[in-house]
Formats: sequence, C-alpha cells, structure tokens
Amino acid sequence: MQKRNRRQLPRPASNEREVLRWLQAEGRALKALYREADRVRHKHVGNAVYLRGLIEFSNICTKACLYCGINRRNRKIKRYRMKPEEIIAQCGRAMEQGCTTVVLQSGEDPWFTSERLCRMIREIKARYPLAITLSIGERPYRELLALRHAGADRYLLRFETSDPALFVRLHPDDDLKKRLACLEAIRKAGFQPGSGFLIGLPGAGLETLARDIILATRLRLDMIGCGPFLAHPNTPLADKPLLADHEIYFKTISILRLMNPWAHIPATTAFDAMVSRGRDRLLTIGANVIMPNLTPTRYRRLYMLYPNKPCVDEDDTRCGACLKQRLAALNRPVGADFGHGRSVQKKQRPEVSDQGSVLKIS
Repeated sequence: MQKRNRRQLPRPASNEREVLRWLQAEGRALKALYREADRVRHKHVGNAVYLRGLIEFSNICTKACLYCGINRRNRKIKRYRMKPEEIIAQCGRAMEQGCTTVVLQSGEDPWFTSERLCRMIREIKARYPLAITLSIGERPYRELLALRHAGADRYLLRFETSDPALFVRLHPDDDLKKRLACLEAIRKAGFQPGSGFLIGLPGAGLETLARDIILATRLRLDMIGCGPFLAHPNTPLADKPLLADHEIYFKTISILRLMNPWAHIPATTAFDAMVSRGRDRLLTIGANVIMPNLTPTRYRRLYMLYPNKPCVDEDDTRCGACLKQRLAALNRPVGADFGHGRSVQKKQRPEVSDQGSVLKIS
C-alpha cells in the first residue's frame, strides 16, 4: 500500500495543480523527477536515440507569428527556396549519415503545393528507405490525405500554447481552435501526429505551462517537440528574456516523458542555443530523439527561427558524425529502425500495461 505522502505522477486526467507541483520541484524531489523520467524513457522507448535528419527547405512564409524569425514581416532576411531535386539529393545524404527519418521543414510556402510535395515524397520513397516527417504548417484535410497517400509518415504541427488569447496575440492571422482542428485532421489522414509548444512564451506563467503539458498529453501524440522561447532580434518580441529559472525548461521535458511514456521526445536544437550541451542533458532526463541539421550550409544561416542557432557554419556532412560522437559519450546507441510512434507499434505487438510512475514529493 502506498504511503500517504506519495503521489502518482501526472497522467492525462491530472489537474493543473498536480502538474504545477512538479514544475516547482527542487532539491531531492527534482533529482528524483529526472531519474524517473530517464527510467521511464528506457523502459518504454528503449536506450536507442533516433537520428532524424532535418532539412529546412524554404524560409518563405505567409504567416506573421510574432516570435518567429522567418515570419513574413521580417524584411531583414534573404529568402530562399530549395529545388525539389536538391531536397531529394539531401535525403540521400541523410541516409548516409545514419538517419532513418528525414524531417522536411519549411515556412508556409505556397509554391510547394500538395501536388509538388507529393511528387517529391514519392521520389524520395522510391530512392531511399526513409521515414518522412513533414513540418510545413497548416494544410486542409484533402491535401493532408494526398500527402499521406504519397508516402509521408508523420506530420509535426506545434500548437505553441494552450491559452487561446495568447495564441491570437502571437498569431495575428490564426487561432488555436483552427490549429487544434488541423491536428485532428492530421490524425484522421493517417499520419503519426506530432505537436508541442514553446516553453517560456512572454505572457505565459507556470499555470499556462502546466496546461500546455496537459494538452500535449491529451492529444495522444506520437511525438512531442518542445523548445525554449528565444527572442529573435528582428521580431516584435526582441526584448523578451529567458525565464529566470532555466531549470523550468528541463523539468518540462521530464514531466512530458512521465505523462507520455511511449512518445518520441526530441532533444531540440534550441536547447543548445540556450545552454552549452543542452541537448546532451535532455537525453539523460527523458528525450530519445535528436535531429542533425542537414540543411545545406549555404541556406542554414537564412533559416533562423531564433537567435544563436548552433552549427550554422558547419558542413552539412559533419553534423551527423558530431552527434554520433556525443551519443557515444552518453553510452547511447543510434536507433537502427524507423522509430515509428506507438500508433504504428500497437498494430505490431500486444498492448503493454503501464501503471505509471510513483515518486515522493518533498
């Protein structure tokens, strides 16, 4: 029988207060949180780290998101658009570097119609044994369905914040209801859905962050990608600082792992921009995916969603090797399979029951 001073870690039905307790954990309780997140990660998604090669193929965007360095109102950056044949060739380089997935990411660029994207996806699949994740913004259901039928496996669309009013302030040409409806359409189209949020958005306190974590869990995602808000100098939020307590960013990832044992959780590059070796630390407290940037070097500096992005001058053929060395130092092997999400795995193996984790809260 459990002691009365022990609490089961937050589950999808947990209330905001319970999640807040973990966001405020300190000392021994915080160390226990990180240890348990790493244990749960190992139990449910294994010790391997999946390399998912990121190809940022266009920085042209029709949206005006206030925090984003490639929003349409930023006149201080040079715009680019990779040719489909460049993108396809870069996928081959991703496979050579040990990636089993490519993440094709761009702004909401209208030149890349669903027809053009479908032709490109079919060609990639014909040439290379790779899973394909798309991160290209909101698309109508008919286009999502076409992209899925062409062979794309996953779709990543962050909801950014669970606060509708804050969402509208930061996205003057969008709303949260529409974003969540698109996430449902992504699932309906047959994709493995991925989403997430920005940690430490201006105007979002710990209560909002707790609700973000709960919403991400209730969405039943195959992948949850989160990163710190880093103020870009050419946006309206240029003067907004990081949270005073940097530990909040790391706590968030561990809590997400405990509430979502089966999800793939990347150690996002923005953590390296925030603190040296931030991604390495995330891999010890719950994360299990890392994304080498395989965008050709001549484009990297132009795809600046946030400032101080690491490795922008690095040769794109070296990023995978560098990350493999970092994984070796952590005694973590590189994942050899596609690393599909639970929605696919459940069709391939019996259900495994999970009673959740129990930790003492001091």
